[in-house]
Amino acid sequence: MPWEKTFDLDEATDKAIRVFWKKGYEGTSMSDLIDGMGINKGSLYNAFGSKQALFDRALLRYDQQNRGVMLAELSEFQDPVAAITELFDRMIDAGCSDPQNLGCFLINTAQDLPNQTPDVAEIVRRSLAEIERFFAIMLRRGQASGQLSPELDVATTSQSLLAMFVGLRLLSRGAVPPAALEGVRRGVQQVLKR
Repeated sequence: MPWEKTFDLDEATDKAIRVFWKKGYEGTSMSDLIDGMGINKGSLYNAFGSKQALFDRALLRYDQQNRGVMLAELSEFQDPVAAITELFDRMIDAGCSDPQNLGCFLINTAQDLPNQTPDVAEIVRRSLAEIERFFAIMLRRGQASGQLSPELDVATTSQSLLAMFVGLRLLSRGAVPPAALEGVRRGVQQVLKR
């Protein structure tokens, strides 16, 4: 008799995201996934194929639902400088209000990139490239509107903002007190001064 799925794949993936986000790929056992997803081992393998395939799907879904949605929303801002500062404000607020210090699932995965599969590395690299591209687009808009100096080096500044973004997400894992994240906000404001 063929296997019949009795659960929603996206809902199950969302539950897997929470498990992987908290424990990382290596730290997550099949028992953790089965308990966290509320499905049995056979159903997990039938639906997703393997722990690695489930992790890939979870990371991609997390990225699309978080980074993808947020950047699409911020790209609609009329004020490009406000869009950049809003991105950092949201990340600082998230870091300050996270009692578990989970940080960002994608950035957490990026820390372990040498031990990840090529598919996972590609998801991480593509996501980071999209964040850098968002910064570059907003900076060019800021130059076009006169909010930012025409002498501003867009490529270098975009890379700097990406480094600040990644650093902020790492620091928000409890490495510093939440109040220290305010320094990142001031740093972004310095970078964006005309």
